[in-house]
Amino acid sequence: MSSDGASGISSSLEIIGSGESLLATFASLRRPYKPFPVLAWNAHVETIAAFLFRSVPDVTFRRECLRTKDDGTVALDWVSGDDTRLPPDSPTLILLPGHTGGSSDAYVRHMLLRASKKGWRVVVFNHRGCENSPVTTPQLYSASFTEDISHVVKHIRSRFPKSNIYAIGWSLGGNILVRYVGEKSEKCPLSGAVSLCNPFNLVIADENLRKGFNKVYDRSLRSALCKIYKKHAVLFEGMGDEYKTKVAANPKTLKEFDEALTRVSFGFESVDDYYSKSCSSDSIKDVRIPLFCIQAANDPIAPQQAIPREDIKENPNCLLIVTPKGGHLGWIAGDEAPFGAPWTDPVVMEFLEHIQKLCSA
Repeated sequence: MSSDGASGISSSLEIIGSGESLLATFASLRRPYKPFPVLAWNAHVETIAAFLFRSVPDVTFRRECLRTKDDGTVALDWVSGDDTRLPPDSPTLILLPGHTGGSSDAYVRHMLLRASKKGWRVVVFNHRGCENSPVTTPQLYSASFTEDISHVVKHIRSRFPKSNIYAIGWSLGGNILVRYVGEKSEKCPLSGAVSLCNPFNLVIADENLRKGFNKVYDRSLRSALCKIYKKHAVLFEGMGDEYKTKVAANPKTLKEFDEALTRVSFGFESVDDYYSKSCSSDSIKDVRIPLFCIQAANDPIAPQQAIPREDIKENPNCLLIVTPKGGHLGWIAGDEAPFGAPWTDPVVMEFLEHIQKLCSA
């Protein structure tokens, strides 16, 4: 359903789920969603402008590298000092960037600083190979691989047993996070989660990514992934004929890379099998912790037709906002537009603080 404004929430937002009364208390939602005028006419302009021109706050990190069960390596970037100076019971927030993203991305740093200033302990989970994270096995990451985030959450729980743990995932990171939350279901150790620009259905997202101007994003993602692969290509030598290493080094599309390497590394029969079995939309029904999803209706990479509206509506633990504009990881609107934090940041922070208050009551 769409809000009619009677609750105090902007009528420009589509809201699905049982939490509209909760959202009505959020100061960040009491004004209409108004994109920055010059950028509002085109989703591609907003997406690219956010990528090129959004400010990148200065942050000092302390890196921690974790070895996983398969002898892989995960890099955690802690906001320097937060993991040692804050009280043991301070809430901990894990950030999962999008495809090939990491702790240097503007949208990650803006959210990170907002939470840190509120007294939250914040850490960025960099996927294998991303943000110069070490690669120690012939395996990178995938949309369905949740073992690494599971390992990270267990590590943080053991280190801060008195802390409630939350997570935010953007784009592919959102897909991985929602799959993890659904897999853990009633046993999920997180107190809450937020998904932003989640592709949800990878079959639909893949088809959309290879249409028209969207091919620009396909080339960008493919190029960034190839750079990671080439840096560690020696690890994949001698892995068998099923690994198409030459294709992976110079694929024509992201799908071609996934067919040559990703689906093989993670045991799928084909790239189509990989995409169809990696959709986080299938996990919504199993979510048993508070999950807040925010999508943009004009997102060129995470198309709105892939949003599992009905499953979100039927699960009382889930809440969805769809903004009329925003592009992909754009949301150039609100008080800090056009160069500051995305419109979503204060909304997400209010949600997290609300859940933390409930957990601490």
